Amino acid sequence: MYKARTLFSTLAPLAPQMCRPERFASWLVRSHPLTRTTQVIVIEPIRKYSKVATEPFLNGSSSTYVEEMYNAWLQDPHSVHVSWDSFFRSSTAGAAPGLAYQAPPSLAPSHNQVPLGALLPLGGGTQLSQIPVNEKIIDDHLAVQAIIRSYQIRGHHIAKLDPLGINSADLDDRHPQELLYNHYSFEESDMDRIFKLPSTTFIGGKEKSLPLREILKRLEAAYCGHIGVEFMFINSLEQCNWIRQKMETPGIMEMTNDERRLILARLTRATGFEAFLARKWSSEKRFGLEGCEILIPAMKQVIDKSTELGVESIVMGMPHRGRLNVLANVCRKPLSQIFTQFAALEAADDGSGDVKYHLGTYIERLNRVTNKNIRLAVVANPSHLEAVDPVVQGKTRAEQFYRGDGEGKKVMSILLHGDAAFCGQGIVFETMHLSDLPDYTTHGTIHIVVNNQIGFTTDPRHSRSSPYCTDVARVVNAPIFHVNSDDPEAVMHVCKVAAEWRATFHKDVVIDIVSYRRNGHNEIDEPMFTQPLMYRKIRNTPPVLDIYAKSLIDDSVVSAEEVKDVKDKYEKICEEAYVNARQETHIKYKDWLDSPWSGFFEGKDPLKVSPTGIKEDTLIHIGKKFSSPPPNAAEFVVHKGIERILKSRMEMIEARTVDWALGEAMAFGSLLKEGIHVRLSGQDVERGTFSHRHHVLHHQTVDKATYRPLCYLYPDQAPYTVCNSSLSEFGVLGFELGYSMTNPNALVCWEAQFGDFNNTAQCIIDQFISSGQAKWVRQSGLVMLQPHGLEGMGPEHSSARLERFLQMSADDPDYFPPESEEFAVRQLHDSNWIVANCSTPANYFHILRRQIALPFRKPLILMTPKSLLRHPEAKSSFDLMLENTEFLRVIPEEGVASQNPSNVKRIIFCSGKVYYDLKKARAEKKLDDKVAIVRVEQISPFPYDLVKKEADKYANAELIWAQEEHKNQGAWTYIQPRFHTALNGARSVSYVGRPTGASPATGSKMQHLKELKQLLDDSFDV
Repeated sequence: MYKARTLFSTLAPLAPQMCRPERFASWLVRSHPLTRTTQVIVIEPIRKYSKVATEPFLNGSSSTYVEEMYNAWLQDPHSVHVSWDSFFRSSTAGAAPGLAYQAPPSLAPSHNQVPLGALLPLGGGTQLSQIPVNEKIIDDHLAVQAIIRSYQIRGHHIAKLDPLGINSADLDDRHPQELLYNHYSFEESDMDRIFKLPSTTFIGGKEKSLPLREILKRLEAAYCGHIGVEFMFINSLEQCNWIRQKMETPGIMEMTNDERRLILARLTRATGFEAFLARKWSSEKRFGLEGCEILIPAMKQVIDKSTELGVESIVMGMPHRGRLNVLANVCRKPLSQIFTQFAALEAADDGSGDVKYHLGTYIERLNRVTNKNIRLAVVANPSHLEAVDPVVQGKTRAEQFYRGDGEGKKVMSILLHGDAAFCGQGIVFETMHLSDLPDYTTHGTIHIVVNNQIGFTTDPRHSRSSPYCTDVARVVNAPIFHVNSDDPEAVMHVCKVAAEWRATFHKDVVIDIVSYRRNGHNEIDEPMFTQPLMYRKIRNTPPVLDIYAKSLIDDSVVSAEEVKDVKDKYEKICEEAYVNARQETHIKYKDWLDSPWSGFFEGKDPLKVSPTGIKEDTLIHIGKKFSSPPPNAAEFVVHKGIERILKSRMEMIEARTVDWALGEAMAFGSLLKEGIHVRLSGQDVERGTFSHRHHVLHHQTVDKATYRPLCYLYPDQAPYTVCNSSLSEFGVLGFELGYSMTNPNALVCWEAQFGDFNNTAQCIIDQFISSGQAKWVRQSGLVMLQPHGLEGMGPEHSSARLERFLQMSADDPDYFPPESEEFAVRQLHDSNWIVANCSTPANYFHILRRQIALPFRKPLILMTPKSLLRHPEAKSSFDLMLENTEFLRVIPEEGVASQNPSNVKRIIFCSGKVYYDLKKARAEKKLDDKVAIVRVEQISPFPYDLVKKEADKYANAELIWAQEEHKNQGAWTYIQPRFHTALNGARSVSYVGRPTGASPATGSKMQHLKELKQLLDDSFDV
């Protein structure tokens, strides 16, 4: 490759007048002796000011072709024409400029012609009239190669993709000049000339040469029919050749009659399903698939081929359009369960439920085509288009992990998209960029775009700037197959090729089914308001089933009676399911679960929490392993700063104390010991944003040599994954959510680089994490670590927006649950998530372990510290982490004030980091006996019982809530009504903190300190 590039790729023109194909400049290739006896060919950057190149048939436009020929020659000299063989042999042997080409006998000049090399003196130029006649033969062959390449690159621009025949799929009606044979100076008289085919095309099949007319005909069939392929941007010659072969080989798209009948049967079911729903529920929104019914056979083709190639489980994500049809005819969800969703029935289980076209499912069935079992899951999702993409990828990655499927051969994902959303939603780009990252790849996703050429009411020319809606896929070198939806056999071919591509290269691939939407955005929407001409055309366009059935009848593949019989049989199936559905009395949300946890809930007390404290020798073992350099420390050079950190950790272990990083490592390590997989993901999590974690040590003199101590705690421990993510929140948080859905016996954590970055993932938080269980009966134990705290660093990176998480918490502020032994766990069971702001490493340790100890799963939103990571007082004793210890929802006053409660004048309730500021100020003001400070560690669900207990203990004291956040932010608006409920209105709590503000924090360090002083002064104004 290097030699080819140095020989040919720099043949660039010197001036505009030299840009014609027959005029160019070149680099000189010269041989230079070295001081030793060997010689090498050296490229000198000296321009040859000649009207022609040193080899007349070389020019800038042919350099890519020449390079390909050179690569082929390197592998097999006999695979190229003898003229190329001669040229490459001479060039690599050091022939002087202009003398490398020697015409073989078949191209030899006549007796009155002079060899090309003789006409090109080394020191000067030559005249065009001196070029021999046989140069035209070479130029014509090069022109044919250029034509072939142009079709491979640009053929998709003129492919017949729109089934309506009114739009150009690439939004450009122009015909690329490179696809016109006369662009290359060919005339009609040249059409029957025979040309040798290069190794970069497969249109010849077993034939090595073809007439130009036949070459163009076959190229048109391969690249300009009902399929348009974009692939020549891929930087792998192997992959490009693979696609060429799949598209160009004569007869490769032909199908057997049995295959055609199968397409018809599947298309009949897809069409019949939509027709049945339209008859029974004509005024119901269902976001039907009319206009792109071919999607159902397409998906089944992908699944069939993938199953044949070894895939056992497929995770799918899709928007609302066509969802019910996919559930019915791809997943084979019982039709009666689907029809029940149209009935006005009450739910049989807890939850608020969701509309039918958002629901997911999970099913295992036999694939009758391949006779293999297949597991299919459609992930439930909201109306927010494309938001489900990273969730599907995370779930797929987790399934691959638990199956030991390191290459993605057994588990894969399919993502369905709409055309406007695929190019319009940034999450598509974020998800695409996860596709080849080591800890996020799913080893290839098949993307299917239902391209109905409209986004609600918006035309493509107003919804994207790119030629195609699929151009985002180019960033990951994914081949893109555009196909006309009214040609079922073309659709089946690209689906088959896509499945084979994914199985061969384990990379993403895109199928763009160019179709239309027969109805409006939904069934009661009027599209003629905004697209009158398009919908007039649609109403005169027969359904694809009618088109294809007629084609098969005309070809005598089926009879009209057989077509009618297939339709009638499916109609009968639907009617029977409809009758059964009408007998149902309740809707069962659990029928729509997309991630069942087999065996997890069985045989468990739903209100019993396993202990979270552990033995001291376990703490010591994990601590020492975590605080030690690699076993081969003499060879592994650790940074001096890391050595100091490891030493200080070891000293803490000797003193039986832990800081934040050590407490976290002990929580992770103890879970790993118990067989619980731990995954920590996010931006810079390996080191930690604040350089406190260091879960990956880097060799200081060997590139990419690392050591991960938590991976080597015990020989039989569970795997630990810590991975820096891409600079994405929306995509990565969605990915980790999907990962957490797969297996309840895993601690999956996502850490924001700074807490305020979570708002770029707000869609995942709002639509999935906070409400997922209520809508879809789906549990998740995902942990969100959110660095939070006002420390004078400005408006950004100060607040993790605690108030937003609390606002979405579902516990009733006016209801004090009945007190019992199970009070705390029952609260957790009934909550939608847990929000906490821990102030000690021990409590952080326990709350992480509690995520696994619970007999159910809830998301955990943790406000985590910044300055406390190194605060000398923010340490915990081993005694608070041993057996018989647990997470403390509230940490009571433990100082002097607690010894004589009747003398206490004020109780300050607070949460998180501000406790240390309050404690220091209290000591400075000598009010240790007059003011009690109580820490609320778990804010939601609210610890009514413990707050009441502490308030009752200090019966004479004034109640204060102190927070560092502004009054309209932080926990104040959440805790105020709950304090009122906890105390039954007998006592009120007052606010101390910053006043209301639009910005989370001031940008002035001086103002920050002033505000903090005011907060502390007000807190102790007794």
